[in-house]
Amino acid sequence: MADILIIDDDLEVCETMESLISRLPHECASAHTLDSGLRMMRKKAFDVVFLDVRLPDGNGLGILPDIMALPDPPEVIILTGKGDPDGAELAIRGGVWDYLLKPSSIREISLTLGRALKYHEEKRGRDGDGDLEMKGVVGESPIIKTSFNLLSQAARSESNVLITGETGTGKELFASTIHANSKRKTGNFVVVDCAGLTESLLESTLYGHRKGAFTGAQNDRIGLVKLADGGTLFLDEVGEMPLSMQKAFLRVLQERTFRPVGDTREQTSDFRLVAATNRDLDDMVEKGTFRSDLLYRLKTMHIHLPPLRERPEDIKSLATYRVNQLCRQYSMPLKSFGSDFHPALENYDWPGNVRELFNILERAVVTSGTEKTLYAMHLPRELRIRVAKEQIERMTNAAPEEEARAPRYTEPVRKIGQDIFEDIFEQELPTLRDFKSTAEKVYLGELIRQCDGDLSRILEVSKLSRSHFYGLLKKYGLSL
Repeated sequence: MADILIIDDDLEVCETMESLISRLPHECASAHTLDSGLRMMRKKAFDVVFLDVRLPDGNGLGILPDIMALPDPPEVIILTGKGDPDGAELAIRGGVWDYLLKPSSIREISLTLGRALKYHEEKRGRDGDGDLEMKGVVGESPIIKTSFNLLSQAARSESNVLITGETGTGKELFASTIHANSKRKTGNFVVVDCAGLTESLLESTLYGHRKGAFTGAQNDRIGLVKLADGGTLFLDEVGEMPLSMQKAFLRVLQERTFRPVGDTREQTSDFRLVAATNRDLDDMVEKGTFRSDLLYRLKTMHIHLPPLRERPEDIKSLATYRVNQLCRQYSMPLKSFGSDFHPALENYDWPGNVRELFNILERAVVTSGTEKTLYAMHLPRELRIRVAKEQIERMTNAAPEEEARAPRYTEPVRKIGQDIFEDIFEQELPTLRDFKSTAEKVYLGELIRQCDGDLSRILEVSKLSRSHFYGLLKKYGLSL
């Protein structure tokens, strides 16, 4: 007997589905909003969820990452009255089991539910085979958990895998983790950097060569394809592979045979292929710069790694992991974090993703030296200035509904504010009262200088009254 949940705001649909499922027989519950459905799933593990798309508190597809991030995620069947091809694509990409249109026949619903339950039971059996070795793979966000689930599936299969994502998102780490958890983990994990090799070198590097095959070939050389025999061949930046090489490699991929440069005999290699790229291969296929038949072979399984800016909730756990790792590497006592450290990291957009984060953290650890706590002050100056400028930009560009009560800032005022923060960012902040007094005194001095001491111009520019202006001169000991 399985546990089924229906999330639909149509009471009649819920009653019909509950009646059908109870006769199968299974336990069935229903929720009429996304929020209540998620709360029920967090309290109890369901085997299958029927999920409507259009609900009072949002789009059902929007909670798919949250569902997939559950400890024991159910199989999801989208059930909607609206035919939406794009929605179907998003749902399938999000990991749903099937996509049904209302009204569906009792037979169709029963068959789909039966298949989903059988798959779910088999998946639970596979998950019981043992935990994965996930060294260095860190994250708790729903979006990265979806990638983790796909990694687990890839590790337990022999299929070709394509890993996509921006530079620095950890594609090679995912590839090596797949290898380390596969049946081939005792074999070699062989990396080929397609971006770092010329066309002539790529062929020799992949397939090897015989002595005298070309100028400089003074000895026989085993290619990387052969070195990966019994293991995993990882093609990094596969989108950079020359078009002329793609046809030859497609044959190698299909037949698992190749011929070293300068040799007349073919060799074999039983390798598992994992490829990665930061480029859009589908777009390259349309433009004729990448072969569609090769893409189909590479993309048996597809794992997309989201950029760090889309999973800011993972920054703290990534930072903790990396700092602890660095402390052990440098034989330092483990460091704690000041209250301003993680917020500074979370307010940065990380264009270089996890790779940039790890580099910044290493600089912070080195800068802190023997200090026991990491503060925002230990982060590189350029990062803190950028974060400060973005915060100032947000503060000085009030939302329309706030403009009535918030002061309006001109571009010169905004620029001066940013420059002031750059100057004080390397030192401990003064009190707000002292800062205001200093800024006021600096402003008055510059006002007098720019107006050449002309009182009428000073009053016109500053919009101060004569008495107020003279009061400020007396307060700060200034004169015309």
